[in-house]
Amino acid sequence: MLRDAAAELEALGYGAIWIGGSPGVSAALPLLAATSRIVVATGILSVWQHDADAVAAAMPGDRFLLGLGVSHAPAVAGYRKPYEKMVDYLDALDAAARPVPAERRVLAALGPRMLRLAAARAAGAHPYLAPVEHTAAARETLGPGPLLAPEVNVVLEVDAERARRAARAHLVRYLELPNYTNNLRRYGFDDGDFASGGSDRVVDSLYLWGDEGRIRARVDEYLAAGADHVAVQVIRAEPDANPALPEYRRLAAILIG
Repeated sequence: MLRDAAAELEALGYGAIWIGGSPGVSAALPLLAATSRIVVATGILSVWQHDADAVAAAMPGDRFLLGLGVSHAPAVAGYRKPYEKMVDYLDALDAAARPVPAERRVLAALGPRMLRLAAARAAGAHPYLAPVEHTAAARETLGPGPLLAPEVNVVLEVDAERARRAARAHLVRYLELPNYTNNLRRYGFDDGDFASGGSDRVVDSLYLWGDEGRIRARVDEYLAAGADHVAVQVIRAEPDANPALPEYRRLAAILIG
């Protein structure tokens, strides 16, 4: 099913498939085998869960992009000094028997320090769960050259109550992770915005909801703020275990071409 979905996404004209969670490199292999053009990326491989030497040895061909992140303290036993952990991991990738070139890796960077590291030692940054103001600040920090590919959540639902309900059901677990909430505080959000699944203000900032025209306008805001590529994750108003191909078909009609 995932192979067929990857082939269709490529046929629709999408430029990349970002594999969610903390996937190993092997998760990309069937998607690469099912396609011929599209980039397949990890979004994001946790540097705490995957050995750097093993990752370097398993790197597939040129269409694979290694997205790396430092995860979150509640998810990792012994979590400490995440910036130093990322630096050590990049050092290990550089020193591996088959080094991973900087241009084939991106960092899930939110704060200025990690963004500067992404500019210096990777192809760029793949931030998640950040408002459009973060994209503008990230572009300023990265400079004009590095890739900036924020991931945004999209709810194809015009009814505000239904859209926000779906967004809150998805957002609530992320509001327990300090990496995200600390970043949101940089942009004027506070504890009141993080309660009860998120205020309307924070939901509307982080989730692109509405009809196709409204969503296209919101994506354009990220591009105008300095994004090179916007990764869209579909959040369904009603839970469905099947790939969100109907929604990605609708989005392709407005986002591609």
